Amino acid sequence: TAVWTDLLTACDLYRAKAYRVDPVPGAQDQYFAYIAYELDLFEEGSLSNLTASIIGNVFGFKAVNALRLEDMRMPVAYLKTYQGPATGVIVERERLDKFGRPLLGATVKPKLGLSGKNYGRVVYEGLKGGLDFLKDDENINSQPFMRWRERFLF
Repeated sequence: TAVWTDLLTACDLYRAKAYRVDPVPGAQDQYFAYIAYELDLFEEGSLSNLTASIIGNVFGFKAVNALRLEDMRMPVAYLKTYQGPATGVIVERERLDKFGRPLLGATVKPKLGLSGKNYGRVVYEGLKGGLDFLKDDENINSQPFMRWRERFLF
């Protein structure tokens, strides 16, 4: 596939706007860039759309050798479109019966290639070893070689 635009499809209104660039104090050839986007670019209440749009597009910019996202600020109008989590950390601590310390979690690696049974065993061993939770990597769904039920029933 390829990405292309021409004068017919270009739209300046929705382009990212770098409105400020400051040098990083004490660092040569390093800068803080402040970039703004039109709010209409993002689906209301969708954190996955917001992060994929910003991180996917900005970090994919090949002209930049290294990049680190340090801060994101969102207008109150956009924040109000989020319903928030179904529960808070207190409810999660009660469910896990874990209080007075940080919750400890991990992501299973390698993210692809394990059978459902082996993936389930990694989760089991992690929990048995003291982790409070393990999460699937973003690429894990219910692929034919690793169905969700097979991982769960280990």
